Amino acid sequence: MGSFSTGSSETQISTKEFMEQMNFQLAQAYVEKFLQTVRDKCFDKCITKPGSSVSGTESSCISRCMDRYFEATRIVSRAFNASR
Repeated sequence: MGSFSTGSSETQISTKEFMEQMNFQLAQAYVEKFLQTVRDKCFDKCITKPGSSVSGTESSCISRCMDRYFEATRIVSRAFNASR
């Protein structure tokens, strides 16, 4: 198995460990981007007149909007994993 040198440091990690770290970082970045996208889309859809507070109707809309995005993501993830 190969190793990955971190430069001038004597520390070496295996290719598998490196790939695991990269996959974890990519997953974190994906989650952050997904949440930002959902927040932006739901805000644009539900907050028609931004003010100093969020109304009950706007809050409910945002909650439903985010729930739909999360459910859609679960469905797509299940379908993707089932096809593998």
